[in-house]
Amino acid sequence: MDTTYDVKFWKTSVYEGKTKTTYTVRWVVAGEECRKPFSKVGLADSFRAGLVSAASKGEAFSLSTGLPVSHMSRAAGAKWYDFAVQFVDQIWARTSANNRKNVAKALTPVTIALLRSQPTMFNGVEVRRALREYAFNTRRREQAPPEVTVILRWVQRNSLTMAAWEDEGTAETALRAAMTKLDGTPVAASTARRNKRVLNVLFEYALKKKVLEENPLPKGKGASTTATKTSSAVDKRSLLNSDQAAKLLGWVYDRPRGGQRLHTFFATMYYAGARPEEVVAIDVGDVRLPAADAEDQWGELLLHTAHPEVGKQWTDTGEVREMRGLKGRAADDSRTVPCRPALTRILRAHIEREGLKPGDLLMRGEKGGDLAGSVIRRAWRRARKEVLTSYEFGTPLGRRVYDLRHTCLTNWLNAGVPAATVAEWAGNSVPVLLSTYARCVDGHLHDLKRRIEQAGELPDPAAGRA
Repeated sequence: MDTTYDVKFWKTSVYEGKTKTTYTVRWVVAGEECRKPFSKVGLADSFRAGLVSAASKGEAFSLSTGLPVSHMSRAAGAKWYDFAVQFVDQIWARTSANNRKNVAKALTPVTIALLRSQPTMFNGVEVRRALREYAFNTRRREQAPPEVTVILRWVQRNSLTMAAWEDEGTAETALRAAMTKLDGTPVAASTARRNKRVLNVLFEYALKKKVLEENPLPKGKGASTTATKTSSAVDKRSLLNSDQAAKLLGWVYDRPRGGQRLHTFFATMYYAGARPEEVVAIDVGDVRLPAADAEDQWGELLLHTAHPEVGKQWTDTGEVREMRGLKGRAADDSRTVPCRPALTRILRAHIEREGLKPGDLLMRGEKGGDLAGSVIRRAWRRARKEVLTSYEFGTPLGRRVYDLRHTCLTNWLNAGVPAATVAEWAGNSVPVLLSTYARCVDGHLHDLKRRIEQAGELPDPAAGRA
């Protein structure tokens, strides 16, 4: 705790306004002026007398709040940096690697906003990196190199206390930092929601530990001032038609290095609607294909594991990808996805070409192991640049690999597959599915147009005057 005995008291100032008089107690702590206004002179005199009494008894005053130690709340006795680190350590073991990374990203700008002064003696990028990669990483904190340790010690010394959240102005500044990029523009809507969730969990933890008396996050209608309005619906412009998908996947297939392997990956997303982290986790034994000479060439894929790519510094194993259950489901849950004949032919050829057997990963990197996300994204970007026109390349059309999944699910819905069935195949709930793809479903548009026309039209006024 940063305290001082350098305290001086000034005369209480009196301001007589048109409707009321304000009495402001003024004192100086280590050269910094502190003020506290009161509506009645008796309250001001009592508060000032308490400060003077504490100083006369030799009591230390807090540099953060300007109050005697005996007057401080529990929030004033805990630094934000220390509490944030404690929070990270408390949730580390029971959260996923991806969530650990998101927590660190959310706490970093808030921590910088809650410093007494900005770190002008250090590079801003290095300070943020030290916080994100070491301070808020339980596994790596003790492994921080000397230059990072120096930065973190400075941050710890200069961090405001948790009492900063009891000050409306300071709390608003910190929350704004969590919702703003370095260039001053708002973060993506999904990032804003995620950061708010992280802070809400932290504040609930602070309430449980009795460090704070109330959650400082805005509530009700006022909460919208710190969040970006957004829609979860898929942008229809991002969807690929069959010709565009065929050209993109064809270019990938002809790629000299690993093209056929990547073609199988993208085709599985396009035809089966699986998430990227699910495709890379498919075991060959979970690919149920009919015999090559069978009349019915429909097969099925059994999905039960996902390998999201989060970075080796966030996983317990030190691997780049984390082995997890399916998104939004119990750890041992699974789902079955139909494998249409076109995908059956692709998967059968891939398994034979790669010499795979049950127990092997369906999608492997050149040197074995999981297929790297950087390889996937790089190949897709190159395919878009080579296949699409310059105008199309600048639009959302297939901009993300994930748009292959969006295209597949939209095609299923437009083909008349019941929403409940599509939701089961996709691993979504029906409400989420419908809200996400509502703008893209037009499979019955032709029939609806015909019905509208049958309702009749107004007579043409020009025809009556001819």
